[in-house]
Amino acid sequence: MLVGPREDGMRLDAFMATGEGMPSRSACARLVEEGAVLINSTDAGSKSERVLLGDRIRVTLPEVDTAPATLRPNYDIPLDVRFEDDYLIVLSKQPGLVCHPSPGHTDDTLANALVAHCGPEHLGMLQGEDRPGIVHRLDMDTSGLMLAAKDDGTQQALQDLIRLRTLDRRYITLVHGYIAPDEGTITTGIARSKRDRLRMTVSDDPLAREAITTFRVLERFEAGRFDEGYTLVECHLYTGRTHQIRVHMRHTNHACVGDQLYGRGDDRSNHHLKRQFLHSWSVSFDHPVTGEPISCRDTLPGNLLAILDEIGPSSMGRTTVGEQLCPQLGM
Repeated sequence: MLVGPREDGMRLDAFMATGEGMPSRSACARLVEEGAVLINSTDAGSKSERVLLGDRIRVTLPEVDTAPATLRPNYDIPLDVRFEDDYLIVLSKQPGLVCHPSPGHTDDTLANALVAHCGPEHLGMLQGEDRPGIVHRLDMDTSGLMLAAKDDGTQQALQDLIRLRTLDRRYITLVHGYIAPDEGTITTGIARSKRDRLRMTVSDDPLAREAITTFRVLERFEAGRFDEGYTLVECHLYTGRTHQIRVHMRHTNHACVGDQLYGRGDDRSNHHLKRQFLHSWSVSFDHPVTGEPISCRDTLPGNLLAILDEIGPSSMGRTTVGEQLCPQLGM
């Protein structure tokens, strides 16, 4: 696609949506985020980047039949609902479940389960017909609490809460190594890696998206013969970048235990865990329609608790925050 005089200065996603055979503007924005767009042979950094006269935009579109136009309901996927009313759902996602259709996953996703639970006519469609109800995503191998919306207005309102940083989301992760401070803030840019399109990376590129994570240490564990010790941490997301906690923990040399993409160490130091030790345990927000304060908590899954039991004898003690929170996690 070549930028002409009329398009000079347009936002990238808006310009893409004008092209013949191109999807909706929101879908074009997702293509930018997924690293499928080049500007003059260089990766596009942001959907809001301005195109200039003479720019050549190259877009790699997904295969046409990656997902059906109308998602098939899947009644065999259980939904662990923690709160539900006429407007929204808070549920706990099991690890291994993909949030929405993608290559290799067409009718075995959370979106298919939501269609079965609510019906497609009772789910927000702002993210596209392949992402009904989805407000925010969890990685396939991340477990825990997430939100779904039953209409476009609620979906937009919940996404606005995330953008305004008033939807409180907290995660529990076990990381490699000893984190000395009891709390801290990690602020970086995050962008898609130019070496590996599956990975995100910390970047100081002006087009990298700001990512802010605060953390609080709950418990520390001494190093053993086959590991460098561990630290149990609660992370608070102020932004919601792809793989944010996993990238930030790796950036600080404390990769999440079991992380197959960003992790370090062998199976033994990962306690043979094949998924990242990362669980969305708490969400709190004011209901966008009723104004009711909503607060949900979710204990750690059994396989994660089992690892904490294994390393329990090497505990160096819990912090004050850990004494408060660990019992709520099922520990």
